[in-house]
Parts: sequence; structure tokens; C-alpha cells
Amino acid sequence: MNEPTEIKYYQVELTDFRHRVMIAAGFVVVLFLILLARFFYVQVLEHDRYFALAESNRISIAPTTPNRGIIFDRHGVIMAHNYSAYTLELTPSKIKDLSATIDELAKLVDITPVNRKHFAKLLAESHNFETFPLRTRLTDEEVARVAANRYRFPGVEVKARLFRQYPLNNSASHLIGYIGRINDEDLEKLKADNNYNNYRGTDHIGKTGIEQSFESVLHGTTGAEQIETDAGGHAVRTLSHTNPISGDNLVLNIDSKLQAIAEQAFGQYRGALVALDPKTGGVLAFVSNPGFDPNLFVDGIDSTNWNELNTSPDRPLLNRALRGAYPEGSTIKPFMALAGLHYGVRTPNDTISDPGYFMLPNSTHLYRDWKPNGHGSVNMHLSIVQSCDTYYYRLANDLGIDRMHAYLSQFGFGQKTGIDMDGELAGVLPSREWKAKHSRQPWYPGETVIAGIGQGYNLATPLQLAVATAAIANGGITYKPQLVSAIIDSRTGQRRNIAPEVIADAHIPPEQLKTVVDAMIDVTRPGGTAAVASAGAPYLIAAKTGTAQVVGIRQNEKYHAGNMQAEHRDHALFIAFAPADAPKIAIAVLVENGGHGGVTAAPIARAVMDYYLLGKLPKSMSNATASDAGGSVNAD
Repeated sequence: MNEPTEIKYYQVELTDFRHRVMIAAGFVVVLFLILLARFFYVQVLEHDRYFALAESNRISIAPTTPNRGIIFDRHGVIMAHNYSAYTLELTPSKIKDLSATIDELAKLVDITPVNRKHFAKLLAESHNFETFPLRTRLTDEEVARVAANRYRFPGVEVKARLFRQYPLNNSASHLIGYIGRINDEDLEKLKADNNYNNYRGTDHIGKTGIEQSFESVLHGTTGAEQIETDAGGHAVRTLSHTNPISGDNLVLNIDSKLQAIAEQAFGQYRGALVALDPKTGGVLAFVSNPGFDPNLFVDGIDSTNWNELNTSPDRPLLNRALRGAYPEGSTIKPFMALAGLHYGVRTPNDTISDPGYFMLPNSTHLYRDWKPNGHGSVNMHLSIVQSCDTYYYRLANDLGIDRMHAYLSQFGFGQKTGIDMDGELAGVLPSREWKAKHSRQPWYPGETVIAGIGQGYNLATPLQLAVATAAIANGGITYKPQLVSAIIDSRTGQRRNIAPEVIADAHIPPEQLKTVVDAMIDVTRPGGTAAVASAGAPYLIAAKTGTAQVVGIRQNEKYHAGNMQAEHRDHALFIAFAPADAPKIAIAVLVENGGHGGVTAAPIARAVMDYYLLGKLPKSMSNATASDAGGSVNAD
């Protein structure tokens, strides 16, 4: 049986085929138009943007770190500088197997886990076309080994880099401070200050002291190299180079020889000393004892040294001059006497009868004088010369705490001095308002009494005491203390001096000033509390000793230093300026647990003043020790 014949409609099928072809062609045209429009958008409308992106993929920027500025003392002695040493440098973009290369290099030079960790951190934070140090301070033998095997390690080379060094070692360590490796906290601060790009390629930053406070001056401006890279990110050639600008140099008011003598004078005592030029506010010496070697921190301090410094009962990392807050003790008495004269509650000739104690009305509590049987009849002059506590108990009660606060604040107590170093404490100058704010309790009369001899809530830093002493030496005018005297431009060599700045004026009448200064001069004469330490001085010294309690003594107990633990003994204080008739130096000394100010603190100040005014070197200080500690000090 034959199958039926299929009937085809050729004309209909041809028409359908043409329709399908036209639809397909239209679809292709639409796609082509879309593609053409995209090409037009990219090549014409967005040309500049995509050209910049292409260039950024082809051209990378490599930072060139600047040299850090040098720090000098007032006589040109270098206190912080840079020295050149060899480092083992790796350029990751030129190394196929980075880990294997480091392992092979470890067979030639000593590469510690710390070195590896630091290198990995640098690599993670930067682009791989940059060059990074794997090991610093290579020995000559290590340099020779690497050089002999240089052909085996493409992307590895030995370079000379600058490293920070503090040639005075422990001397002036709290003053100069130190630099250390940049950490996450530093990075966040740099980003917040919009200064991150200027630290590209920089490993270190100022951590404390002058190094930190003047970081923006010392660091300089980072340069850059434009590097052409291939599709794999490998460096091909250098297109351009912008030189970095070295950091500016600093000249300090500090006399490094004077600094060394002051540090030596402390011996084994803990404490602080600040010496100022009262006519300018220039800081001549700035001591916190004990100190530390800042060189330990430059490349990251090891755990042994860190634990030793951090756990030491002597707290060598504490900047006592700037951040140590102590009761002023009897060093507050000259300022109290001026307050009494200012408000008219005392005249120079007013006398009191001192039985050895003071009592508030309707109270049985005895506020005892340091001299059990009292000083007898005492006027203002004798109250300072003999440091009569009873006189100042009465004076404080008559003045009241708020007038005391108002007057003493003119000398900088209870507020930051504004010194050009970060981290200063303000201390405490109490008042009713201060206590209400801090403890929400009323002020009691007994608190006023003990504030009159620099105890109770009163706290001051050695720096504040020095600034206040300089104000008396300067007739009531207070200059802002300044560590840095000049900045030297690294490009031009031009020196820009920093002008002295007056921050307060107590406007002390000459006759009132003379009353107090004459008494302070007699403190250093026979019968005064600092007579022994000042004996034989060929210049006039105006001074006041002080003793500040560390722990309270019960009403009927007596203070015996020999029966107490060393850390519970009284602090010794001493303030002075000289020559008293034409002051050139004002000084404040605090000796922790040193006892009487005239015994332990005053001799330290005397050694400093003798050298500064006479060029006299203490007998206990050998030529070699002095030179090592602070330059070329020569004995008479």
C-alpha cells in the first residue's frame, strides 16, 4: 500500500522563513547598537575616568621615606640623630616564592620569628612592588655572605638605611623620649589626622617626649617614585622620582652637661628636677630619675628588658617631672605669705605666738608644728626662714580656701603649664567648687588648715613648682616653659627661634616681693632650713625647703623615718633661684621618700646651680662619668 504524498506550500514556508530571518537580524542589530552605545559611553563619555584607572593599573606609586630631624642641646651637643647601617631588603614583586626565599636567606643570616612577623605585617599593609626590610643592622660578615650569594636571590639586596640613635643613652631619656614601630593605634591616629599618606613606607613614629610632641616637625615629607608595572604587577621601570624632604632639626634650651650633673646628683634616689631660665621660660634641665635607655625601644623592645622596666618598683618609665603629682609641702609657704600680704590679712610685722600646734575654734584637734615646742614669737620673715607650720595654719584659716585658690592659681598651681611636651598633668589646687565637683561633699575648715602647708588635697608636679618659683624670681611674671628654642629648616638651614611667651602676671608689689625674697634668702643662711646645703656659696640663693607626708601620722604619734618602710617616708622638696639679686636660674627638686628637703633635695639643687653659675663640677662626679652622661664636662 502506498503512503500518502505530503503536500508542501512553498510560498507559505518561504514567507515564514523570511520573517524569522528578519526577526533574528533585528535582534542582532539591536545587540550591535547596544554594544556600540556601550563603546561610545566608555570611549567618549567616560574616557577620562577609564584612562585614569588604566594608568593606575599600569603606574604604581612607591613612597621614599625622609630622614628624621636631629635634636641638639643649646650648645650643639647631639641628643638624637640617625646613623647608617645595612639592611636585608626584599622586593616581593621580583620574587616568585617569597616564603622559600626567606627560608634560604635564613641559612645565611639570622632571621628570627619577630623579623618574619614584622615583614609579613609590612607586606600586608602595602603593595608588593615596594621594598621592605627583612633584617636590620647586618654585620659585615652577614653582608659579605649575602653579597656572595646575590645571584641566587633575585629581588633581594643589601641597602644602607638610617636608624635612630640616642648617644646619651639613659641621660635625658624622659625629655627626648624615643621612637618605636608604628602600631594600629598610631595608624588610626594618622588616618584621623589625614596624615596617613605622609607615613607610607615609614616604620617608626615618636612615642614619648620631644620625639612625640614634635613628630610633625621631625618626620619630614615622604617622597615618591612612579613605577611602571606589567600585567602581573611586576615593576618594569621608574617613570619619575620626587625627593623626600628631611625633617627639620630641633635646638633645645636644655644644657646636656647640666642635665648630666643633675642626674648624677640624685644618686640612687628617685625623684625629679626642673631648672628654668626665669627671664624666658627656657628649660635648662629636665630630670626624672631613674631613667631608661631609649635605644631599647627603637626596633621594638624585647620582653626581658620590657618586663624589667615595667615591673620595677622604681618605675623608671614614669616621667616624674611632667606626670608625678606630689603635695607641695612647705614649698607653698612663700606663695601663702604673698597671698596674706595681697589680701591684707597679714603685714610683715604681724606676729603670732607658736606653742607648737594650732586649734580651730570649738575643736580639740591639734594641728601640730614640725617643731614640737613651737617657734615662740613668729613674724612673716621667721615663718619662712624656720618654716613655721603653725603660722600657716592660722594664715590659711584667715584667708579661706577660695581666696587661697584664687591667688595661688596665678602662679600656675592646679593647671597645666603649657610646656611643649605632651602628657602633662594639671595637679590639684583645691577649692570648694573643686571638691563639690569631684566628691560632691562640703568643704571642711580642717581641710583649709592643712592646705596652708601644702598637704591635704594639694598636688603639684615638679614642673609646676619650678614655673611658680621662676615667677617669684621674675617679680610675678610667668613664662611658658619651653624645651625647644629653635627649629632649623632642613632645606634652607634657616633657624627660626621660638619667642618666649608670658602666660600670667601676679602683679606683686615690690615691697611685698622683697619681704618674701629676703626671707627666702635667709633660708639659706645660718638658722635657716637650707643653711648647710648653701654654705659657702659665692652667690645669693633664695630658697624654701619642703617635706611632704606620704602617709598620715596619728594625732599622738611622732614621725620616725627609721621605723618606717622606705616607700612610706616623707618626700623631700626644695625650690630656689639664684643669684637672688639677679636671677639666672630657678629650680625645683623633689626626692621621693628623701625626708627633709634641706638634707637631700637642697644639695642636688646646689650642684646644679654651682655648675650653671660657676662652671663648677661636683667632686663626686669624675670626668669620664660626666662626659659619658652628657657631653664633655671638664673639672676645674
